Amino acid sequence: MRFQLKQRSVLPGFGLTMGMTMLYLSLIVLIPLAGLLWKCTSMSGEFFFKSVTDPRVLASYKLSFGASLAAAAVNAVFGLIVCWVLVRYTFPLKRFVDALVDLPFALPTAVSGIALTAIYSPNGWVGRWFEPWGVRLAYSRIGVIIALTFIGVPFVVRTLQPALEDLEVGIEEAAASLGADRLQTFRRVILPTILPALLTGFALALARALGEYGSVIFISGNMPMKTEIAPLLIVTKLEQYDYAGATAIAVVMLTASFILLLAINLLQWWSRRYA
Repeated sequence: MRFQLKQRSVLPGFGLTMGMTMLYLSLIVLIPLAGLLWKCTSMSGEFFFKSVTDPRVLASYKLSFGASLAAAAVNAVFGLIVCWVLVRYTFPLKRFVDALVDLPFALPTAVSGIALTAIYSPNGWVGRWFEPWGVRLAYSRIGVIIALTFIGVPFVVRTLQPALEDLEVGIEEAAASLGADRLQTFRRVILPTILPALLTGFALALARALGEYGSVIFISGNMPMKTEIAPLLIVTKLEQYDYAGATAIAVVMLTASFILLLAINLLQWWSRRYA
């Protein structure tokens, strides 16, 4: 009788590694979030509803989620183009451009906000060309989208890059030889293959934008009901020692963000199955 020995793994067994995983995630993620929810249970329903439905709070929700979705959508389109250029073409200073993509990772968010404000303000290098036309880039909702787009670029590009590198050029050539034009090749061959990675990058950029604070407060102008984001309103309430109000806003942000990310993950699962 022949016995086949179980192949040894470099890491410990499933039970130990799973236990360490749950312990780590509980300490870093689950317990802090549970504490936030537990703090919320100490409020009355009337106070919670009043806190999260205040007109100023609703305006901050609308701006935060709307600007984050817009910035993530812009990054999904132009991040795909940037990634395509980096993967498929060779050109001078390619390594410099490739490193430039990671710059938002390295810069402190406050530095990013100051730099963007200096460029897009009414007397900045770019903003002064739009000011005569009545278009204000900084200190407006457009400025919020610009800041969120800036910090979300690396998430889309770096998520898409491995998928495009694994996509063989021969598949595109085969589609062309069968009579497909460029649009049909992209829509039926390339896009279904990279769609899961594109949705992952979109979700990461969206999640990063929803929690962004440092770069936005400089370029937005922080005008209540107009350019005030929800994270800033949370900080404002904490500075006013309104911990219950800040907790209520944070719980709504957490719940809405979880629902959005869950929907994107389900869409990603469907796209992977379709591909």
